[in-house]
Amino acid sequence: MTSKLIKGVGAAAALAAALTGCATEAPRERRASLAPREEIQPSGPIATQAMAFESFMRRARGIDAGFSSAGEVSQALQVGAAHEPSQLEAGMVAYAAVAALQEPGFVAGVQRAGRGDGLAGRLAADPAAALELPGGQAAAGRASAALLRQGEGLTETGGRVKRAAYSVQHQSWSKARVADPGGRLARVKRISAGGYRAEPGDAAQLARAVGEGGRRSAAPSPVVTRGVALAALSVLGEEGRGRPLLHEPRAGSCLRLAKLNLYQCLASAGPQYEDIYCLGQHALIDPGQCVSEAVRAPAPRRLPVTRVSYRR
Repeated sequence: MTSKLIKGVGAAAALAAALTGCATEAPRERRASLAPREEIQPSGPIATQAMAFESFMRRARGIDAGFSSAGEVSQALQVGAAHEPSQLEAGMVAYAAVAALQEPGFVAGVQRAGRGDGLAGRLAADPAAALELPGGQAAAGRASAALLRQGEGLTETGGRVKRAAYSVQHQSWSKARVADPGGRLARVKRISAGGYRAEPGDAAQLARAVGEGGRRSAAPSPVVTRGVALAALSVLGEEGRGRPLLHEPRAGSCLRLAKLNLYQCLASAGPQYEDIYCLGQHALIDPGQCVSEAVRAPAPRRLPVTRVSYRR
């Protein structure tokens, strides 16, 4: 895996390059203008979780909706099913953390604030405290924008695949029943349970993804807040205390339901075009919407209005 997420200089470009473990040097004139700062090394598990998230989202977004054979549908289904919901949930928070670390003012602010005692404990107990740190809101904006790009991109791909389930029906092969449907469902479940396996280039792809920048101006969601707190803990060298932050109930429940719906859809599917529908809706659109919704803060609960009628 990658051993370093931030190294050398405080520029966002250097941060992204360091994610690859073999960062390309910045131009000489730019390096000369940047003040060096202390090296930061988030733990391997955080880097791996973030790569697991980015890797699945990228490969699933790459599914081509121009199906011309049952074999292509089967291959695409294996790509779309290749995530374990709990791992994707944790990866979402870790990805937010890596994106938050691209906010130089936040990193510098945490370094200054960390000179006192008790900050790491406070962040672990109350992730929202990270938003009050210098640059915390800006870091949350970066994390929100990075996650939303991923969620919306996957949902868009899912929409194209779902539409193909209808347009492909003029091809005779698409109306043939799926061969060995029980075996197909078992394979999909096995692939899902297998989780993430790193491939060469995943760290560089993560660097490019979080390096796109941009901020979303909105109230930080629980997932984003946890990500910013996890980023702050990594700056303080307390990554281990942030492991409980990798889980967020609302996002986790959404992802598990999406995967359950995929299994149920495949269990009842008949012809090939129905497999395409299951892929588009439940393997792509549903988790994409889970990620997008995880960026949005929950709406405040509204108590019902009780109307009292007075009678004489």
